[in-house]
Amino acid sequence: MRLFIRPVTPADVDDLFRIYGDPATNTFNPAGPHPDIHHSWEVLSRAISHWKSHGFGSWAILLRDHPERVIGFGGLSIRKFADITINNLGYRFSTDSWGKGLATEFANYAVGYGFNELTLPEISAVVRANHLASQKVLVKAGLRHIRDIHDVENAPASMLFSLKRDEWHHGEG
Repeated sequence: MRLFIRPVTPADVDDLFRIYGDPATNTFNPAGPHPDIHHSWEVLSRAISHWKSHGFGSWAILLRDHPERVIGFGGLSIRKFADITINNLGYRFSTDSWGKGLATEFANYAVGYGFNELTLPEISAVVRANHLASQKVLVKAGLRHIRDIHDVENAPASMLFSLKRDEWHHGEG
């Protein structure tokens, strides 16, 4: 694996704002980019609390060859969307990391970790209907579109992708 991942720490706030505050990384995010570093700190604080409460959560994603620079964030977290609570697979990479298969590598790792290490019964992801690149990543990781959900007020429905542990075929995809 080309990636090195570790749990998020308070020291990640600048990188979180650099990536989540970038309008380009929020093209498909109805909430838009983080408006300021304070907002990123609140998001990071929630992520750290999730680790403490559940024993898993968001990771900082780095390249093994360049472990000094965070290239993205992602992980598994318990999230509520519309009327459902899911074990959510989420990720966001800096624009200079796009198009290199890193998101697929990360998603495959996260699914394997969720099923093998955490023994989660199901892993899901929510993606916008027009975000084709992210949908391809999810399909390669074994997830499939189950239904649409209305999770953002006054916006088109999002797509819910999911994979049950007993349907997972390790090593495929």
